[in-house]
Amino acid sequence: MPRRLAVVGSPIAHSLSPTLHAAAYAALGLDWVYERHEVRESDLAGFLDGLDRAWRGLSATMPLKEELLRLADEWDAPAALTGAANTVLLGDDGRRIVRNTDVAGIERSLRDAGLESADHAVIAGAGATARSVLVALDALDLRSVTVAVREPARATAFRGLVDELGLELDIVRLGALEHVVDGADVVAWTLPNGVPLRAALPFDARSTAVALDVTYHPWPGPLAAQWLEVGGRVASGRDMLLHQAVRQVRFFVSGQTERPLDDEAAVEAAMRAALDAA
Repeated sequence: MPRRLAVVGSPIAHSLSPTLHAAAYAALGLDWVYERHEVRESDLAGFLDGLDRAWRGLSATMPLKEELLRLADEWDAPAALTGAANTVLLGDDGRRIVRNTDVAGIERSLRDAGLESADHAVIAGAGATARSVLVALDALDLRSVTVAVREPARATAFRGLVDELGLELDIVRLGALEHVVDGADVVAWTLPNGVPLRAALPFDARSTAVALDVTYHPWPGPLAAQWLEVGGRVASGRDMLLHQAVRQVRFFVSGQTERPLDDEAAVEAAMRAALDAA
């Protein structure tokens, strides 16, 4: 019986996860089926309860990452730190084992863009993805962060994570982004699709900082578009999506996110080709 997997979230029609995972399992010679399901936060518990033994696991996107962690039996350190999980492995004993593979995917994307360390970062947004960006940057020796948000009162969880990591924090409104990016090693955009970046950011920042734009459809996202105009260094949402998905595939196949797949280079190449074709 083929194992079943899916990506869940709302909205979900745009997700490229089925494309990536289908390519991976084909390359691995597995007849697994990977679907997409529209699931709202209030419906996640019932959806999980309704899955039978054919189900191996799920990927989760907005707005389910925090709720998935609350429904878990076991989690990893990145999930605990960020308060969010994007992957659940469904054990034969009924246990729900969750991981946050976004952190590793973000770090890999930043390193691929040429970032070796970061002293100061500016992050637009303060949700679950922004917290994953922060934890990834902490592994790159981050000391301080400025977060630009539409509503500062909603940055409570982000502020708590900053305190836990022992970083310096400044909070500004999103409209002030153009005034705070100079001198940053990284500028990250983690806001949902459709949120515009109205101001042109300073040329010096675009020329020197690495931009991380977690948008992947449509591409380029609002931040990446400004960096690409001047030939700046960009860590793309597409790369982040790919690298976190590789770790999800590892988890679904072996139960370990840090254990490489057999011939992982070939599997990753197949996933990247599918993503490029999409």
